[in-house]
Amino acid sequence: MKSYALNAEPRTDLGKKATKALRAESKIPAVLNGGEVVTLPFTGTLKPGQKVVEIAENKTSNEKKGIIVTDLTLKLDDVRKLIYTPDIFVIELSINGEAKKAVLKDIQFHPVSDEILHIDLLEVYDNKPVVMEVPVALEGHAEGVKAGGKLSLSMKKLKVKATYDAIPERIVVNIDNIQLGQSLKVGALHYEGLELMNSKNAVVCAVQLTRAARGQQAQQG
Repeated sequence: MKSYALNAEPRTDLGKKATKALRAESKIPAVLNGGEVVTLPFTGTLKPGQKVVEIAENKTSNEKKGIIVTDLTLKLDDVRKLIYTPDIFVIELSINGEAKKAVLKDIQFHPVSDEILHIDLLEVYDNKPVVMEVPVALEGHAEGVKAGGKLSLSMKKLKVKATYDAIPERIVVNIDNIQLGQSLKVGALHYEGLELMNSKNAVVCAVQLTRAARGQQAQQG
């Protein structure tokens, strides 16, 4: 993956009034998830913007756990190239000079104006897998298209699980052997170091019969 440098400031005032004021300054409220898991009650020291959120209890243990998340403020101009692109990035995040690595997890848009309302980031580590959606890139020339069929792409992205440094910018799918009327499903795809999380029966792409191809088949029959 490409890297993207992003500066952030801790956000300590979480009220509606403060959030509205942020947006008026072309800033976006955000949260960094995936932080350190701690035992509750937490007795350590939190940095500005951090809070502890309780996570689901482990049924095999009575010990309660929480995870440290960080509320942040981002500048709209700083995230435009991160958001309005089909590319995926590992984010080199700087919070008051402290370096962390993260990926973009979710974006909340206003339903009418498409204004960015909130951004969710996920902190990533070298040894901990993450799940991300990766764009699909088709390569080759399908036999079915040569025979007069039409290629259709059903899944523009695939959900992939791997360590962040093993996730590619694109999932390359070779379509050379797809015949007329055939489809290629997720279960037929395999990539070293990657686990595809979509249903194995989900259709990635297919070569559909066209009227011309049907006519040609009828003539041959």
